[in-house]
Amino acid sequence: MTMTTNFPSCLRALLVLCIATIVLPLLMSAAHSQTVVVMVNGEPVTDFDIEQRSKLDFLTAHKQPARQEVINELIDEKLKIKEAKKFGVDPSGADIDQSYGEMAGRMHITADQLTKSLEAQGMRADTLKARIRADMVWTALVRGRYKERLQVGEADVNKAVKAEGGDDAQKADAFEYKMQPVVLIVPKGASPAIFESRQKEAETLRSRVQSCEEANSYFKSMPNAAIREPVLRTSADIPPVLRKVLDDTPIGHLTPPEVTKQGVEMVVLCDRKPTTVDTPKRKEIREQMYKKKYDATSNSYLEEIRKAAMIEYPQK
Repeated sequence: MTMTTNFPSCLRALLVLCIATIVLPLLMSAAHSQTVVVMVNGEPVTDFDIEQRSKLDFLTAHKQPARQEVINELIDEKLKIKEAKKFGVDPSGADIDQSYGEMAGRMHITADQLTKSLEAQGMRADTLKARIRADMVWTALVRGRYKERLQVGEADVNKAVKAEGGDDAQKADAFEYKMQPVVLIVPKGASPAIFESRQKEAETLRSRVQSCEEANSYFKSMPNAAIREPVLRTSADIPPVLRKVLDDTPIGHLTPPEVTKQGVEMVVLCDRKPTTVDTPKRKEIREQMYKKKYDATSNSYLEEIRKAAMIEYPQK
């Protein structure tokens, strides 16, 4: 009788102990993750934010950042976003998702696959999207507000090119290419045999096509194929490997087929003519000069808004 009376109370005590052992550490961990580390103009940066960004920075830089570096990065991002909003620079969620998807595309995966990859490493997609938003708005803001300051004069480019030995050799090999990209579409998830079949089809077309007109005639009437509008590019715009492919391709012919996410792609070379517009060396030097101006302007601007910001570290 005594055992029957005491058993429920013992069981209750045991349950309370289990709950205390299992649940309380979880609650404490959750509370710790939401601990406010710094307030930036009234907006909190929490331990969880720092933990997430540390993981992302480690993933992208392959080294563990110092905690204060991560905190400074998050502070700067909040300042950038707030400053951009003052000037109407405020991309929508759809804009951020599009940029996120484009980033995934450059990695040859889908946005969902990128999200799953981040989750597998303990990160939320929102962590990466937050950094994308800050980079996007800040670049637009700096370029928009300081457009004239960021201009690179051709006289300065000429002087820098001359100081580095000139670009006469590149001028002799500088061309403007007129091209039309072509794709033989392969459905997503298709077997290797289908890709192989389309590659053979592409090689057959390479032997037949002798001009852009023929290419347009073939690909516009062919099922599961597409030919895009002509594009103009100079030698300075094209990587060396692709330049060699184009230089080795007769005008009016197709480049060797390449397997991509869309299917089997080629380029029909419509024209190739010498140009004095630019050279790879001039473009590289111009971009370096622009980056130097941009970085200096960006850092100065950020320092200015940091001085005016209210950045508070709560007392522990």
